Amino acid sequence: MAKRENDNLNMKEALSAFIQKNKLQGGIDKVDTREAWKALMGNGVDNYTTAVELRNGTLFVSLSSSVLREELSLGKSKIIAMLNEELGKDLIKKIVLR
Repeated sequence: MAKRENDNLNMKEALSAFIQKNKLQGGIDKVDTREAWKALMGNGVDNYTTAVELRNGTLFVSLSSSVLREELSLGKSKIIAMLNEELGKDLIKKIVLR
């Protein structure tokens, strides 16, 4: 039977310990990035977004509209700053629109 590390942990500390122990932070960051994209870009952009994937600091966004892809490519640095601010950490270094 597994031994308890500490009997007096609050919920936040317990979840953080569980996430670190099981190396789940990468997956949580990916989900948080998808949610931040939806929240910041709104329904108009989200309707044309087919996939959002975070890999090694690069956000890959698949769009079904070439016009929207071109429009968003003009503001990549601003989008990166907004997403990182929403996430609370510098996860995204580069955006690839496809």
